[in-house]
Amino acid sequence: MAQPDPVNPFGDIDNPFQDPAVTEHRPSSQYATLDVYNPFDNKGIPPPYQPPAQPPVISPTAPAQIVPSAPQAKKISPTEPKNYGSYGTQESTAAATADLLRRQEELNRKAEELDRRERELQNAALGGTALRQNNWPPLPSFCPVKPCFYQDISVEIPQDFQRTVSLMYYLWLLSSGTLFLNFLATLAHFCMSATEGPGFGLAILWLLMFTPCSFVCWYRPLYKAFRSDSSFNFFVFFFIFFVQDVLYVLQAIGIPGWGFSGWISALSALRNNLVAVAVVMMIVAVLLTVIAVLGIIMLKRIHSMYRRTGASFQKAQEEFAAVVVSNSAVRTAATNVAAGAAQNAFTS
Repeated sequence: MAQPDPVNPFGDIDNPFQDPAVTEHRPSSQYATLDVYNPFDNKGIPPPYQPPAQPPVISPTAPAQIVPSAPQAKKISPTEPKNYGSYGTQESTAAATADLLRRQEELNRKAEELDRRERELQNAALGGTALRQNNWPPLPSFCPVKPCFYQDISVEIPQDFQRTVSLMYYLWLLSSGTLFLNFLATLAHFCMSATEGPGFGLAILWLLMFTPCSFVCWYRPLYKAFRSDSSFNFFVFFFIFFVQDVLYVLQAIGIPGWGFSGWISALSALRNNLVAVAVVMMIVAVLLTVIAVLGIIMLKRIHSMYRRTGASFQKAQEEFAAVVVSNSAVRTAATNVAAGAAQNAFTS
């Protein structure tokens, strides 16, 4: 076996570096490589090979077509803020904020309504009589007369109607205070003129009669109508408060001798040189006029609210029949009448 040559380990094999495929790509002046690059000469790096551009062939018969140039991209200045895709404009943000605030108000209102209903259920579960004691009129504890009604607008009246019921309560307070001031004006007029005795007596009657009756006859039906959505109480309120508003107009007119210090009575006192009395009567006349106007406005407003609640005259009749049937006194009276009629028929 032949021993390998220690000088040429490839033996008889040709030198691979003499292969034409390798020698063909050795550095030369035609290739810009780092081996032939001299940074100290002025020739620089030769440009890469580029094939000569072929001029476009234009047909003499075909019209030249204008190729639209590609739209140039908008250059963004360094100071111009870049738009990375905002989620909304200022208007949409403001609208979203307003919608969130509106929903928050609705949630708060519903939470208050649920809290009120929860208190009502707790009162009903605990009996209600011990916790819901009568609190109106607010009399001192040492007074022998006790309150006759329970009234709590924030608890018993739904939140949408609390403002209306409160305004009607303040209207009743204003009318009661005006009647008391009317009593003082007629008293002063009676002190200055002895012929005004009947008017002073009627002023006392109006004060003692209208103050409690107006509360019981039109304010309490309104309170119960909004509390339990009662059509029957709505009809009672509309009828009685319309009559009350007509009386407010008559009181503002102030017919002499009727016990009302209206405009006619005030001008009559001024014509008789009773200046101080006339001034007080004019104040009463202004208050009565304001009460009459507010009464008309509130009557119209409550009627519009009543129409939106779904109440009707048929529903009022059904409620009235249910109240009459469920009343023990009415049932007893009807039983006695029926028994007496049957006994008379049997005897005859």
